[in-house]
Amino acid sequence: MKDMETRTTMKLFLILCGILGGWSAACAQHRGKPNIIFILADDLGYGDVGFNGQELIKTPNLDRLAQEGMVFSQFYAGTTVCAPSRSSLISGQHTGHTFIRGNKGVKPEGQYPIPDSLVTLAEALKASGYTTGAFGKWGLGPVGSEGDPNRQGFDVFYGYNCQSLAHRYYPTHLWHNDRRIVLEENGNLEYQRQYAPDLIQAEALSFVSENKNRPFFLFLPYILPHAELLAPDDTLLHQYKGKFSETPHQGDDYGSGATSGGYTSQPYPRATFAAMVSRLDLYVGQLVERLKELGIDEQTLIVFSSDNGPHVEGGADPVFFNSGGGLRGVKRDLYEGGIRVPFVARWPEKIRAGQTNAHVGAFWDIFPTFVELAGGEAPEDTDGISFVNTLLGRGKQARHEYLYWEFHERGGKQAVRYGKWKGVRLDVLENRRAPIELYDLDRDRGEQHDVAADHPDIVQRISRFMEEAHTESAVFPFLP
Repeated sequence: MKDMETRTTMKLFLILCGILGGWSAACAQHRGKPNIIFILADDLGYGDVGFNGQELIKTPNLDRLAQEGMVFSQFYAGTTVCAPSRSSLISGQHTGHTFIRGNKGVKPEGQYPIPDSLVTLAEALKASGYTTGAFGKWGLGPVGSEGDPNRQGFDVFYGYNCQSLAHRYYPTHLWHNDRRIVLEENGNLEYQRQYAPDLIQAEALSFVSENKNRPFFLFLPYILPHAELLAPDDTLLHQYKGKFSETPHQGDDYGSGATSGGYTSQPYPRATFAAMVSRLDLYVGQLVERLKELGIDEQTLIVFSSDNGPHVEGGADPVFFNSGGGLRGVKRDLYEGGIRVPFVARWPEKIRAGQTNAHVGAFWDIFPTFVELAGGEAPEDTDGISFVNTLLGRGKQARHEYLYWEFHERGGKQAVRYGKWKGVRLDVLENRRAPIELYDLDRDRGEQHDVAADHPDIVQRISRFMEEAHTESAVFPFLP
C-alpha cells in the first residue's frame, strides 16, 4: 500500500511538472534534450534481422541502423508474452513487481488496465517537457479505463487498443485517442482493403512532422510480424513468393462469420512472414528518412527491439528462418529464445557507430535510461538501471546483480540471469520448489546442457533470487 501511495503522489507531482514543462517545451530542444523513439516489433525473434545473422529475409534499413549505432547482443524483453512485457517496459519494473503479469482480456474490448497510480515512462518524459505519442498496439487498458494510454502519459494514441483485435491486419476499426475509427472498406472482417499497419505508420510519420520543433517521445509498438500471416500483395511479398517451399496454413478466413481474434489461411506462410519483416524494415527506413528531411536526425535517439521471442501461430515457422538465432525456445518460453531480443540504439554523433556491446540489460532499464537523457527522474521503486554510460561511452556502467522473469502460463515458469549463469524453473504452479535447470551461457549459449548438479551453490543462490524478486499480486496470483 505504501508503494502505491508513493507512486500516486509522484504521479500527481509529474502531472504538475508536465503542465509547467509544457510552457518551455519549445526551447527544451536547445538545452540538449534528444527526441526519443522506441520501436517495438511484435514477436520478432533475435535472429529475424540481418544484423543478428538472418540470411533469408532482407532487412537493409535495420542493418543500416545497426551499422550507424550500437547493437546489444545480450538484451532482454520484459517477459515472453505481450502485455506483461509492455508493462515491464512502461513501468520500469520486472515481472516480479510490475502490475500486469499476464495477458488478461476484459470485455467488451481490451486488456486488464494498469492502475492510474502507476507512474509510467510516458508521464515521466512528459514532465520533462516532452510531447508523447504511441502508435500501434497498446494492450494495457481499455479506452476510457484508468489504463487508457491518454491517462497514462500519452498525448496521442492511434492504433489497436486491444491486443486480441490486433490479431487481424484488416480490422473493423482502430482508435484515435477515444475516437473509434471505423475502417469501412474492410466491412465486418469481410474484405482486405485497409491494411492497418500502413494506416498506423502514416499517423506516426505525421506525429514526427508536427512535433519537429519540440522534444518528443514516440512509442511505436508495431504489430508486425505477429500472426496472422498477412501482407499486401506488393513488391515486398513478390520478392519472396516462389523462393521457399511452402506448406499452406488453414485458418479462420475473412468473410461472413470471421472471428475478430482469428488468423486467416495463408497459402504462402514463409513468403508472407518474410514480407512482413521486410515491411517492418521499410517502416523503419521511412522513419529515418522523415527525420533527415526535417533536419532532426542528429538530435534523435532511435532504439529498436521486440517484445518477446518468435511465435509459432498462424503458420509461422521460426525453425525454417532460424528466428531464434541459435537460441533455445520461442515465445512463451523463458529460455533465451523466448526473452533475448534484437536491440539496437542509434543517435548520430552521440553513440559511436558500428559497435556490438555485450552489456546485459532488460526492458526495465529503458525507463531510467530515457528519463536520464531527458533530464528527469525515475521513480525510486524502479528495478531498472540506466545504461546511458554504455550508450555514450563514458564513465563506469552500473550493472545488475541479476535479472528476473516470471511467466504465469503453461504451468508457471521463473528464470534468472546471474552473470554467465541462467537458471530456469518450470512447473512452479504445482511446486514452487521445483528443480532449477542451470546453464553456463558463456559455454552453452543454446542452453543444451543442464549443469545444475555440478554447481549446487549457484543453484541455491538463484533460488534465493527467485524468492526475493517475486512479490505476490492479487490480480495476477502466481506462487502456490
